[in-house]
Amino acid sequence: MNLTEIQDLIKFVSKAGVTEVEIEQKEFKITIKADPASKKRGKAGAPEATVVQQVPVAIPQMPTGIPMPQAPIAAPAAPEAPEAAPKEEKSNTVEIKSPMIGTFYRKPSPDKPSFVEVGDTIQKGDVVCVIEAMKLFNEIEAEVSGKVVKVLVDDTTPVEYDQPLFLVEPA
Repeated sequence: MNLTEIQDLIKFVSKAGVTEVEIEQKEFKITIKADPASKKRGKAGAPEATVVQQVPVAIPQMPTGIPMPQAPIAAPAAPEAPEAAPKEEKSNTVEIKSPMIGTFYRKPSPDKPSFVEVGDTIQKGDVVCVIEAMKLFNEIEAEVSGKVVKVLVDDTTPVEYDQPLFLVEPA
């Protein structure tokens, strides 16, 4: 793009009332912005132009005829099989899962005790935690009666839909 083309573009932008135009091509990049102060005065002010020219970067080429040393190509490491989760829980446990996305709370309020602790016996319908979603606090009830074996989520952490929260050994 030569100087006259740039000047024509500036005039066009000025008349069109456009606030900003940006053009990028191989060798250069140009940004034309209208003067915001002139718009406040009701004039179509003279836009200012910023031209940034980019110089092509030379890519180093290897001389031909000279053998290039070959680095040994390592085979990609086989992905390790994920370790099975430690089976602290017994196979006869039931998961209480999150019915929604939100923030998990073990207590009804910061100054109150937790709803349930490991080792507590719960009944179906007992509140085991609260999940905050969109500023609403939803009480989560146990779907099974039994003994709480493990709490799987830390207090005040985000939880996903269907994420296990507690492990319960059914009674």
